[in-house]
This record gives sequence, structure tokens and C-alpha cells, in this order.
Amino acid sequence: MESSPTVVDIHTHIYPPSYLSLLRNRTTVPYLLDLPDKSLPPRLIILPSDDDVSIPPESRGRPIDASYSSIEEKVRFMDVHNIQTSVVSLANPWLDFLAPDESASWARTVNDELEALCSQNKQTRLYAFATLPLSSSPEMIVAETTRLQQLPHIKGIILGTTALGSGLDDPALNSIWSVLEQTKTLIFLHPHYGLPNEVYGPRAAEYGHVLSLALGFPLETTIAFTRMYLSGVFDRFPALRVLIAHAGGTVPYLAGRIESCVQHERHFKPDKEGGRRGPRRDLKTVLRENVWLDAVVYQEASVQAAIELVGKEKVMFGTDHPFFPPLAPGAEEWESVATNLEAVGGTEARDMIMGANAAELLGLKHVSV
Repeated sequence: MESSPTVVDIHTHIYPPSYLSLLRNRTTVPYLLDLPDKSLPPRLIILPSDDDVSIPPESRGRPIDASYSSIEEKVRFMDVHNIQTSVVSLANPWLDFLAPDESASWARTVNDELEALCSQNKQTRLYAFATLPLSSSPEMIVAETTRLQQLPHIKGIILGTTALGSGLDDPALNSIWSVLEQTKTLIFLHPHYGLPNEVYGPRAAEYGHVLSLALGFPLETTIAFTRMYLSGVFDRFPALRVLIAHAGGTVPYLAGRIESCVQHERHFKPDKEGGRRGPRRDLKTVLRENVWLDAVVYQEASVQAAIELVGKEKVMFGTDHPFFPPLAPGAEEWESVATNLEAVGGTEARDMIMGANAAELLGLKHVSV
């Protein structure tokens, strides 16, 4: 009988109580909307398209039940799906929306709470990716990154695509890339902002969130990573480590085209008009040496593409819990998790992807692989 692999969930989210309290005290996006009928869960409004007064309050955003904030519910979900270890991260939109004078203190509060939630689990099944105060000054962000090294359950940081507000090719990020490289802190690159609503057309509202989540998120991620590459981030910081969400967006399918465009770009040829040097390392090398991908992509062909791009030892299982919950009321098992398990299970690298790769990357010495 074939044995089951040890499972590490690298992509799983939580809104800790302090963060929900922060959102509950806001009235602009993002905010938590409590309904008059207290038997109904509050609604999380994190996208401008959800903040529409023409939509009944009980239909705006998404309902937030205990699965979004309870560590006990997280562990119960893990038990149902035979997940031994999870690396939880604050879900989007993180702290990007805060005023500069609030961001650093809230980052400390949230990160300390994540550490406490993980440490209260006596079986050492929980770890976390911390969040950074990106609306604060680079000096404060560097200070928090340094402080995180003292928290034993913190295994990296989650980072949105806008960073300080100008994207991941912003030169002002150099000091932050530097400290992340020096401390060997893994960057979990995750989308939130999608694409401008105009690209979805006048009928977009009829399709709910399908266009923004299925297409907007992966393309947002792809553009953000490509801007990092084109601006020479991986030339200046060659030991930087980046885990890209949702199997790299569309990077596995477009990497060859990106590389070809770079090679033929006149702007990057010093001997041509207006030319200046582009990225020095080729994209294939950066992907093989600096990039890891999760396997939250729901089909085997896409998992195989991720493996071919970065190598079988650099792809890792994830669930994206608590998003994409069961479709049937009261169901215990999540179809989205089953789909990801099926996608990974068909590959030769199943055991590596399901847990061994994450244990090796994050130094999870207790995890049996």
C-alpha cells in the first residue's frame, strides 16, 4: 500500500483578532461590516468593487466566519485534510492601507500575535510569515525585519506587489532587499490589487470575482515579479529568496517570452539609441536560483509547468485556506484542497512537493520527510 507523504501547507491565511479589530474600526476600504442581524457573520470589504451601497449589506464582500480568524479552526481544518504543518500568513490587504505613523506599531502587534498563536500549539505544527509596515519609512521596515529574527515561529514575510506604493522595482526598496537578503528571510510574494477594472469590460459585475481572481491576481503577480527582474533586483541582491504565490501567476508560461523580449529590447543595448544595460542575469538562472513556487493552481499540467520552470525541489503544496470553502453546506472536506492534492499527486515529485521541499527550505527540523 502506498504511504501518504508528510504534508506542509505553505499557503494558508488568517486574520488574527487584532487585525479584525483594526478593520472593524474603519469605514473605508478595507473594513469589516457588522450586520444588523447578529446571527449573520460580518462581511469583509477589501475590494473597492465590493464597497457599493447599491449592493445589500449582507451581500457585500465575503462573510467572515471563525475559519478566517480562529487558530483552533485552522488546526481542525489541518486534521480533516491530514496536514501536519502549516505556515500561516496574514491575508491581503495586510497593512498597506495604514498611515505611516500607524504602520510600524501595527506590524509589531500583528506579528507578535502570529508568533503567540503559533507558539501556543504545543505540537509545533504552526509557523508564520510575518507582515511588514510598508507604508512606514524604509528604516522602520528594516528595523521590523531585523526584530523578526528573534521570533522563532516566523519563517519569512508576506509581501504585496506595490511595496512602498511604487511597485517592486522602486529603488527605495534597496535597503529592504538588503536586510531580507542578509537575514535569509524568505519573501512570499502575493497579489491583492489585480488589474484596473476597465480591462474587465462593462459587464464585469455580472461575473462576480472570477475575472479579478482567476486572471487579475496571476497577472498582477507576473508583472510585479517581472519588474523586480527587469530593474536588476536579483543582480544587486543575488541571494534574495522569493516564493511566488499561485504557482508563479503566469510566469511558468511566459518566462520564455519575457526572456526573448529582454534579449531583443533595444533599450537594453548600450550601443543603441537611448540604450542602457538591462538585467545581467538571465531569467532562467534567476528562476532556478532565487525563486520557489507554491502549487495552488488546481491542475496537474500547471504543477508540471512549475516543476519545469524552477525544479521539482522548489515547488510546494498549499491550500489557500480559508478561501474557496466547501460548496456544500456543512461539508468537512474542501473541494479546492482535493483538487490541489489531485494535481500534485499525479507528479513524480509528489512527496517532495507535499512537504519535504518546505521542510528543507524553512528548516522545519521536526517534520519527518
